[in-house]
Amino acid sequence: MVAISIERTDFTASQLRGEASRARNGAIARRLLALALVLEGADRASAARTCGMDRQTLRDWVHRYNDEGLAGLKSRQRSGRPPKLTAEQRAAFREIVENGPDPERHKVVRWRCRDLREEIAQRFGVAVHERTVGKFLAELGYRRLSVRPRHPKADEAAQEAFKKTSPRRSPSACPKTPSRSPSKSGSRTRRASANKAR
Repeated sequence: MVAISIERTDFTASQLRGEASRARNGAIARRLLALALVLEGADRASAARTCGMDRQTLRDWVHRYNDEGLAGLKSRQRSGRPPKLTAEQRAAFREIVENGPDPERHKVVRWRCRDLREEIAQRFGVAVHERTVGKFLAELGYRRLSVRPRHPKADEAAQEAFKKTSPRRSPSACPKTPSRSPSKSGSRTRRASANKAR
């Protein structure tokens, strides 16, 4: 494969390094450093390896830099599959999560991924996996850890009264862990008899 040379003379190697130090995107900084190494005379394979890419990828970035300059080093939107939920459906999904389930209708006091999967299928007619629901929640900023759910029919006054009337256990009332005895593993050593010693 013939190495593609950098044809642009807008920036020197040191100027590209300066741009890399100011770049907020780590991927763009690595591409700039790779180009700087090439301008300094490094071979393509070592320049690519040093900056965490393969030689073909570096070749592609050289092409983009030659054609578009620094703007060509930015990552482009990938044209993959369309998102499962539209923007309107995502907004509605956020409201569903924020409002929580209806205990009478959903038979749960907090959402689980499988409950939300069923809710998405019923409301939007979209079939998704539980892992996809977890990704939706992560994108909205939710974490897997949550506080213990509060039952809608819980009597907070009765709970507080129970806490006040319950006896408190003192630290001295707790049984102590018995101290371990010295290890008795192994067999006892016998004294050699006088006959055997002779």
